[in-house]
Amino acid sequence: MAMAAVDITIRGAGIFGLSVAWACTQRGARVQVIDPYGVGAGSSGGVVGALAPHVPENWNAKKAFQLESLLMAQDFWDQVEALGGVRAGYGRTGRLQPLNDARALDLARQREITARDLWGKAASWVVHDAGRFSEWCPPSETGFVVHDTLSGRMHPRQACAALVAALMAKGVQVQADGADKGLVLHATGWTGLVDLCEDFGKVVGNGVKGQAALLEYDVRNAPQLYADGLHLIPHADGTLAIGSTSERDFDDPRTTDDQLEDVIARARHAVPQLANARVIERWAGVRPRAKSRAPMLGHWPGHDGHFIANGGFKIGFGMAPKIGAVMADLMLEGVDAIPQGFRVEDNL
Repeated sequence: MAMAAVDITIRGAGIFGLSVAWACTQRGARVQVIDPYGVGAGSSGGVVGALAPHVPENWNAKKAFQLESLLMAQDFWDQVEALGGVRAGYGRTGRLQPLNDARALDLARQREITARDLWGKAASWVVHDAGRFSEWCPPSETGFVVHDTLSGRMHPRQACAALVAALMAKGVQVQADGADKGLVLHATGWTGLVDLCEDFGKVVGNGVKGQAALLEYDVRNAPQLYADGLHLIPHADGTLAIGSTSERDFDDPRTTDDQLEDVIARARHAVPQLANARVIERWAGVRPRAKSRAPMLGHWPGHDGHFIANGGFKIGFGMAPKIGAVMADLMLEGVDAIPQGFRVEDNL
């Protein structure tokens, strides 16, 4: 098959680079992945992994793309795990959100209706009595919570390790350096966005620091929670992730400080069961945020044969299955299925 002759170089071994590498390898391309810093060296090496959907209202291309990607996730990760033999930590375990006033409750009930129209039978967004989830549920002022069945969880490091194992089973290894071969994808995270700003002569994105924590608290099959602006993610390995801050101004991208201690304290207050849970790890890293707030995908203008996949920010792991597919479409088949709002040009 002619497609097997296509050479693809992926620069960046975060979730976008690895997912595109996997999609291209699955279609018969010859792929090499190059990252001088190693696998998941940036924000893809974090601990949170909240695959949470946008609210089901004011529908647009970004929300539709994310819905498709979240619905692709189970098959995507099943195939990765089956080939590589490494668990990714994925689970479509749903999410609970407390409704703390009458306005929030009314809005949630409206979204319950729009979710049926927009999500169809694929998933649900339903208002329930909080007592239904009494063993693992944050206090709710109204006594009601939203339970959605579309949200998933992912352990970022495990997911990257699973993709690396699957790629190795296909004969693809992550290299520290090497020369470009064939078409080149730049999936280089927030430092790559800085380089793009210089190339374009304007701001097309930036890095936003996040701090998160990993706790020793085993509710591995429970839904994730969203309370007091925080994500609380039960992982399949019996840990619980809490995150995160969003800091545009920072001195050191990898240090944690009092802002994280505040996040931990807020989480313990929102979910009293966590009062004595031991903090296993404190993590900080910088997430790439494109100017459009959506992932930045497509040809690199002015650089023939070069492509960009960047700007995952808080939704990179949830978007990864679909991004892998559309970038493989573009690079291998010349089919451009990138929606408006996601295109490189939308940031210029």
